Amino acid sequence: MDWLIGQAREDSPRREGYVPATTLWWVQEGTYIGRIAVRHRLTPGLREMGGHLGYDVRPSARRRGHATEMLRAALPVAAGLGIAPTLVTCDVDSVASRKVIEHNGGVLEDQRGEKLRFWVPTR
Repeated sequence: MDWLIGQAREDSPRREGYVPATTLWWVQEGTYIGRIAVRHRLTPGLREMGGHLGYDVRPSARRRGHATEMLRAALPVAAGLGIAPTLVTCDVDSVASRKVIEHNGGVLEDQRGEKLRFWVPTR
């Protein structure tokens, strides 16, 4: 847990190419649902394929709106870090992820390889 918290600090050791990131856990009634990472800045690689935000929901909790709410909850965190707007990417064939991003105001910029790139306003 300390390692994960430390990854939000600029001076924490991390692998080359990794940036500081704040990780938030989504929990409902004491049960882990998923996580979302807010990357504090973009590298060239993240600008192409990863974006500022990355999230996942455990398989048994999918298709219940959790990802939409997780992204909505993370946008003020991104804004607090001075990120406006946020870049969020998803696989071209991930209809569910595209809907999550669009429900949060994401505007498609382009497709690069197998990724769609959206800019989402912070709130």
